Amino acid sequence: MSEAKLLQGCLAGDRQSQKTLYEQYKVQMYRMCLRYANGRSDAEDILQDGFIKVFSDLHQYSGKGALGGWIRKVMVNTALQHIRKNKRIPNMIEVDQIIDLKEASEQIYSRIGAKALTEMIQKLPPGYKMIFNLYVVDGYTHQEIADQLNISINTSKSQLSKAKATLRKKLEHTMKAPLRNPVS
Repeated sequence: MSEAKLLQGCLAGDRQSQKTLYEQYKVQMYRMCLRYANGRSDAEDILQDGFIKVFSDLHQYSGKGALGGWIRKVMVNTALQHIRKNKRIPNMIEVDQIIDLKEASEQIYSRIGAKALTEMIQKLPPGYKMIFNLYVVDGYTHQEIADQLNISINTSKSQLSKAKATLRKKLEHTMKAPLRNPVS
Protein backbone atom coordinates (compact mmCIF):
# COMPACT_ATOMS: atom_id res chain seq x y z
CA MET A 1 0.00 0.00 0.00
CA SER A 2 1.40 3.42 -0.93
CA GLU A 3 2.02 5.97 1.79
CA ALA A 4 -0.61 8.28 0.27
CA LYS A 5 -3.29 5.55 0.37
CA LEU A 6 -2.23 4.58 3.87
CA LEU A 7 -2.58 8.19 5.04
CA GLN A 8 -5.92 8.51 3.30
CA GLY A 9 -7.17 5.37 5.02
CA CYS A 10 -5.93 6.50 8.43
CA LEU A 11 -7.54 9.90 8.02
CA ALA A 12 -10.82 8.18 7.10
CA GLY A 13 -10.61 6.13 10.32
CA ASP A 14 -9.94 2.81 8.56
CA ARG A 15 -8.72 0.39 11.27
CA GLN A 16 -6.69 -1.73 8.83
CA SER A 17 -4.80 1.33 7.58
CA GLN A 18 -4.16 2.43 11.17
CA LYS A 19 -2.90 -1.03 12.06
CA THR A 20 -0.60 -1.04 9.02
CA LEU A 21 0.82 2.37 9.95
CA TYR A 22 1.29 1.25 13.55
CA GLU A 23 3.03 -1.98 12.49
CA GLN A 24 5.28 -0.07 10.12
CA TYR A 25 6.57 2.33 12.79
CA LYS A 26 6.07 0.62 16.17
CA VAL A 27 9.54 -0.92 16.57
CA GLN A 28 11.42 2.23 15.57
CA MET A 29 9.24 4.42 17.78
CA TYR A 30 9.41 2.00 20.71
CA ARG A 31 13.20 2.16 20.60
CA MET A 32 12.99 5.94 20.61
CA CYS A 33 10.56 5.85 23.56
CA LEU A 34 12.93 3.57 25.48
CA ARG A 35 15.61 6.25 25.31
CA TYR A 36 13.40 8.63 27.32
CA ALA A 37 11.63 6.11 29.54
CA ASN A 38 12.50 4.66 32.92
CA GLY A 39 11.90 1.14 31.65
CA ARG A 40 9.91 -0.98 29.25
CA SER A 41 6.54 -0.32 30.89
CA ASP A 42 7.13 3.42 30.80
CA ALA A 43 8.21 3.19 27.13
CA GLU A 44 5.07 1.22 26.26
CA ASP A 45 2.91 3.92 27.88
CA ILE A 46 4.69 6.64 25.92
CA LEU A 47 4.36 4.64 22.70
CA GLN A 48 0.64 4.10 23.24
CA ASP A 49 0.01 7.76 24.08
CA GLY A 50 2.15 8.79 21.13
CA PHE A 51 0.24 6.71 18.61
CA ILE A 52 -3.05 8.01 20.00
CA LYS A 53 -1.74 11.52 19.28
CA VAL A 54 -0.44 10.47 15.86
CA PHE A 55 -3.88 9.22 14.82
CA SER A 56 -5.78 12.13 16.33
CA ASP A 57 -3.40 14.75 14.86
CA LEU A 58 -2.63 13.08 11.53
CA HIS A 59 -4.68 15.74 9.76
CA GLN A 60 -1.93 18.21 10.80
CA TYR A 61 0.72 16.31 8.80
CA SER A 62 1.33 18.56 5.81
CA GLY A 63 3.03 16.01 3.61
CA LYS A 64 6.24 18.02 3.70
CA GLY A 65 9.08 15.82 4.85
CA ALA A 66 8.92 12.16 5.72
CA LEU A 67 5.92 10.80 7.58
CA GLY A 68 8.31 8.88 9.84
CA GLY A 69 10.00 12.13 10.81
CA TRP A 70 6.65 13.69 11.70
CA ILE A 71 5.68 10.63 13.77
CA ARG A 72 9.07 10.74 15.51
CA LYS A 73 8.52 14.39 16.47
CA VAL A 74 5.10 13.52 17.90
CA MET A 75 6.70 10.69 19.91
CA VAL A 76 9.50 12.89 21.27
CA ASN A 77 6.97 15.53 22.31
CA THR A 78 4.83 12.83 23.93
CA ALA A 79 7.87 11.52 25.83
CA LEU A 80 8.71 15.00 27.07
CA GLN A 81 5.09 15.61 28.12
CA HIS A 82 5.15 12.26 29.94
CA ILE A 83 8.31 13.29 31.79
CA ARG A 84 6.83 16.68 32.70
CA LYS A 85 3.52 15.13 33.80
CA ASN A 86 5.32 12.76 36.13
CA LYS A 87 7.52 15.60 37.37
CA ARG A 88 10.66 13.76 36.38
CA ILE A 89 12.53 16.68 34.84
CA PRO A 90 15.72 16.56 36.84
CA ASN A 91 17.62 19.46 38.29
CA MET A 92 20.00 20.83 35.70
CA ILE A 93 23.45 22.29 36.30
CA GLU A 94 24.53 25.51 34.58
CA VAL A 95 27.51 25.37 32.22
CA ASP A 96 29.60 27.79 34.25
CA GLN A 97 29.53 25.31 37.15
CA ILE A 98 31.53 22.81 35.10
CA ILE A 99 35.30 22.74 35.06
CA ASP A 100 37.09 21.93 31.77
CA LEU A 101 35.46 18.68 30.64
CA LYS A 102 37.22 16.84 27.80
CA GLU A 103 35.25 15.54 24.83
CA ALA A 104 35.38 11.80 24.16
CA SER A 105 37.43 10.93 21.11
CA GLU A 106 35.87 9.13 18.15
CA GLN A 107 38.03 6.03 18.63
CA ILE A 108 36.31 5.18 21.90
CA TYR A 109 32.92 4.85 20.19
CA SER A 110 34.24 2.72 17.36
CA ARG A 111 35.55 0.08 19.79
CA ILE A 112 32.24 -0.70 21.49
CA GLY A 113 29.04 -2.16 20.07
CA ALA A 114 25.88 -0.15 19.49
CA LYS A 115 23.90 -2.25 21.97
CA ALA A 116 26.43 -1.72 24.76
CA LEU A 117 26.56 2.01 24.03
CA THR A 118 22.74 2.21 24.06
CA GLU A 119 22.66 0.46 27.44
CA MET A 120 25.18 2.96 28.81
CA ILE A 121 23.07 5.86 27.56
CA GLN A 122 20.01 4.29 29.24
CA LYS A 123 21.89 4.30 32.56
CA LEU A 124 22.80 7.98 32.45
CA PRO A 125 21.15 10.20 35.07
CA PRO A 126 17.75 11.37 33.77
CA GLY A 127 18.78 14.94 32.90
CA TYR A 128 21.91 13.84 31.07
CA LYS A 129 20.01 11.12 29.21
CA MET A 130 17.22 13.45 28.14
CA ILE A 131 19.54 16.18 26.81
CA PHE A 132 21.91 13.64 25.19
CA ASN A 133 19.01 11.99 23.36
CA LEU A 134 17.43 15.25 22.27
CA TYR A 135 20.69 16.74 21.02
CA VAL A 136 22.81 13.84 19.77
CA VAL A 137 20.21 11.28 18.72
CA ASP A 138 17.18 13.34 17.75
CA GLY A 139 19.07 16.35 16.37
CA TYR A 140 17.45 19.16 18.33
CA THR A 141 19.44 22.38 18.81
CA HIS A 142 20.23 23.70 22.27
CA GLN A 143 17.72 26.51 21.65
CA GLU A 144 14.96 23.98 20.81
CA ILE A 145 15.82 21.90 23.87
CA ALA A 146 15.78 24.99 26.09
CA ASP A 147 12.37 25.98 24.72
CA GLN A 148 10.93 22.46 25.11
CA LEU A 149 12.16 21.99 28.69
CA ASN A 150 11.92 25.60 29.84
CA ILE A 151 15.63 25.75 30.72
CA SER A 152 18.47 28.00 29.57
CA ILE A 153 20.63 27.20 26.55
CA ASN A 154 23.65 27.03 28.87
CA THR A 155 21.90 24.45 31.01
CA SER A 156 21.27 22.32 27.93
CA LYS A 157 24.93 22.64 26.93
CA SER A 158 26.17 21.78 30.40
CA GLN A 159 23.96 18.70 30.67
CA LEU A 160 25.22 17.50 27.28
CA SER A 161 28.81 18.09 28.34
CA LYS A 162 28.28 16.18 31.60
CA ALA A 163 26.53 13.35 29.72
CA LYS A 164 29.46 13.00 27.34
CA ALA A 165 31.96 13.06 30.21
CA THR A 166 29.97 10.41 32.09
CA LEU A 167 29.76 8.23 28.98
CA ARG A 168 33.48 8.58 28.40
CA LYS A 169 34.22 7.39 31.94
CA LYS A 170 31.87 4.44 31.55
CA LEU A 171 33.37 3.53 28.19
CA GLU A 172 36.92 3.76 29.49
CA HIS A 173 36.01 1.64 32.48
CA THR A 174 34.34 -0.93 30.22
CA MET A 175 37.39 -1.18 28.02
CA LYS A 176 39.65 -1.45 31.11
CA ALA A 177 42.21 0.85 29.51
CA PRO A 178 41.89 4.62 29.83
CA LEU A 179 42.27 6.42 26.55
CA ARG A 180 44.96 9.02 26.31
CA ASN A 181 44.11 12.32 24.76
CA PRO A 182 45.98 12.77 21.50
CA VAL A 183 48.79 15.30 21.66
CA SER A 184 48.02 18.38 19.61
